[in-house]
Amino acid sequence: MDTIQIKDKQFTVSIREQDIQKEVIRVAHEINRDLAGKNPLFVSVLNGSFMFTSDLLKHITIPCELSFVKLASYQGVSSTGAIKEVLGINEEISGRTIVIIEDIVDTGLTMQRLIETLGTRGPEEIHIASLLVKPEKLKVELDIRYVAMEIPNDFIVGYGLDYDGFGRNYPDIYTVVD
Repeated sequence: MDTIQIKDKQFTVSIREQDIQKEVIRVAHEINRDLAGKNPLFVSVLNGSFMFTSDLLKHITIPCELSFVKLASYQGVSSTGAIKEVLGINEEISGRTIVIIEDIVDTGLTMQRLIETLGTRGPEEIHIASLLVKPEKLKVELDIRYVAMEIPNDFIVGYGLDYDGFGRNYPDIYTVVD
């Protein structure tokens, strides 16, 4: 499908599934190379990163563990600015290498909050693996070590990303049509 309708908005395909998969595999290879021998704990940020996490971990060949955290900062098509941790991590992270898996980093405020929260628990190092980054929209300095793709400041859905809970199920990524 080249266009989809979700609620009151129309979206057109902007990144095809095969292009997404190519970049996910590239990121997995970088992580395998860089973190060999570190037994990282991957922390997947729900709900949006579930597809990225699943596809990424299929290509991770080093010993690792996986946990999930749920944060909320979006409502509709814009960030609320209020970041609320909904579900936390139960694993011991002191002295561990942590890789946060995120679907999209736009302002960076959510990621900054998560890094600060995890940092209080004594990890050895924290890395970020993000499917998408909007460099023009970043409001804070972040070291995003693993980036699958940089995109413009458009509102998108698909491949785990949603509009008011809808659209996560599409394998391609779609951009809103103005």
